[in-house]
Amino acid sequence: MGRPAKHSADDLIDAAIEIFAAHGIRAVTLGAVAEATGASNGSVYHRFPDRPSLLAQMWLRTSRRFQDAYRTRLGEPTIERGIATAAWVVDWCRDNPAQTQVLAAGARTFNPDEWPESAQTGDDIEQVVRAYGRDVITALAPHTRATPDQILFALLELPIAVVRRALQSGHTPGEREEELIRGLAEVILRQPG
Repeated sequence: MGRPAKHSADDLIDAAIEIFAAHGIRAVTLGAVAEATGASNGSVYHRFPDRPSLLAQMWLRTSRRFQDAYRTRLGEPTIERGIATAAWVVDWCRDNPAQTQVLAAGARTFNPDEWPESAQTGDDIEQVVRAYGRDVITALAPHTRATPDQILFALLELPIAVVRRALQSGHTPGEREEELIRGLAEVILRQPG
């Protein structure tokens, strides 16, 4: 029986995300992750045979964690929960600054065309998001005059755009961004049905 791993795959992904947030995509190498964690190169390569495998897991894990937290927060969709959840995105970003950098950069930054086939198949995140979006629209549409596009914009695209703007101007999203999202989401979603 082998000895237990000193560094889990999650530890290595966490280090890669921190490197990305501090230094950008070019700095994310298997060697840099090994150095940051104190893991041997062999340990890193055992979990991630190449850089595209690591980049894929950085994006996929971050995206899934955000989606899971978002769904949990929204629960059974209502207008009130939708507005609160849209504003909550700022809290998540404050609590997860490095992961926020990953999401704000977008999947294309992580070169999905180079990912191993195993990362490109299965539950396609875009399809999962679209299906969830349809479910949310179905739940909220009877309670608002907002169009399906407006509902999705208020719940997801608006918070992401506001957070991205804050990050691009060099500051962490805060109360100002939270209130901006809340106010605009209310205007969009509180149109009586």
